[in-house]
Amino acid sequence: MTIIGEPGALAVYVHWPFCVSKCPYCDFNSHVRDRIDEARWRGAYATAIAAAAARFADRQVTSIFFGGGTPSLMDPATVASVIEAIARHWTIDPAVEVTLEANPGSADAGRFAGYRAAGVNRLSLGIQALDDRALAFLGRRHDAGEALAALDLAARIFPRWSFDLIYGRPGHTAEAWRAELLRALPLVGDHLSVYQLTIEPGTRFAVLHDRGELVLPDEEEQGRLYETTQDVLATAGLASYEISNHARPGGASRHNLAYWRYGDYAGIGPGAHGRLTLGQTKLALRQKKAPESWLAAVEASGDGLDEEIALNPDDRLVELLMMGLRLAEGVPLDRIERETGRTLERWTARSGLERLVRGGFLAEEPARLVATDAGRQRLNAVLAALLPQAAVVRAG
Repeated sequence: MTIIGEPGALAVYVHWPFCVSKCPYCDFNSHVRDRIDEARWRGAYATAIAAAAARFADRQVTSIFFGGGTPSLMDPATVASVIEAIARHWTIDPAVEVTLEANPGSADAGRFAGYRAAGVNRLSLGIQALDDRALAFLGRRHDAGEALAALDLAARIFPRWSFDLIYGRPGHTAEAWRAELLRALPLVGDHLSVYQLTIEPGTRFAVLHDRGELVLPDEEEQGRLYETTQDVLATAGLASYEISNHARPGGASRHNLAYWRYGDYAGIGPGAHGRLTLGQTKLALRQKKAPESWLAAVEASGDGLDEEIALNPDDRLVELLMMGLRLAEGVPLDRIERETGRTLERWTARSGLERLVRGGFLAEEPARLVATDAGRQRLNAVLAALLPQAAVVRAG
């Protein structure tokens, strides 16, 4: 089995940009369209995969992730054709993880068996809440009953499944959240994602928030909500292996580990990002964002690439630490030198590192740098203190 995030390993992200409706908290690259010509999209995905494989050959694919948008709007035949195209151009790891994000509505659930037959072996369900009032507030089109039915079906069809919950909603208390988590636990397979509601620019919630019509819990209550999450899930054997992700032993998402370990990943589809290594150069790549623009570019030129930047050592260090310190396992010190050509000691003042260790935000282990639970909650500030000369970007 290929080691995730190591040289030669590759994760492939496939973006399906369409949704039935736009959720008010969502700032993802998602669009509502009356008609979608899936035959054209199948052809475009195959072409874009071939273009990426021609430049970045000799890789072993450890994971494939269908994200969006709402990938469970895709015909299973489209999913199968994408997986087949990836397998034609790259070697597939025998333990490959193939994840598809899905909504729990009955129409989406009706395709679950088709996705499993296509090669999907892990389903990620956007449940978000187990309360009908909360689901209505979040703009979800399913109710709690449909969520429970979808989870039951996923457990019968897929060897692995995960689902998302959102906490920190207006009026959300730690006591109510504890009860919701306890209700969710019997439904969990080997993985659960829990996200604190944030206000993203350009969303409907941002407009309401600016008007004072949407008020989130204060900082103290948010802290209690986070602590409740850690307490309930750790007690249930779902360790926090990343800031917002919990898993039983062996249940961590292989695809997301590739991101957080700063491994190579190819982004296929509108707006998809990639990080790919050529020789000693690490490239940041981004596809054209608008669905129609991406589709036209791929059909005209064979590639939907919009931007490609060679990252300098400073960029690579910041990205490596920004991603890796989200993980409970932290960042291997030899990886820092391999990515940047310099040891951590040559990047940062020893006094600054020691202050963060004494403050309880970082821990130095013999071979790795690890953020404590307190450090992971304040990762932007930790990075700014650790690397004052670097332009630390939002770690969210």
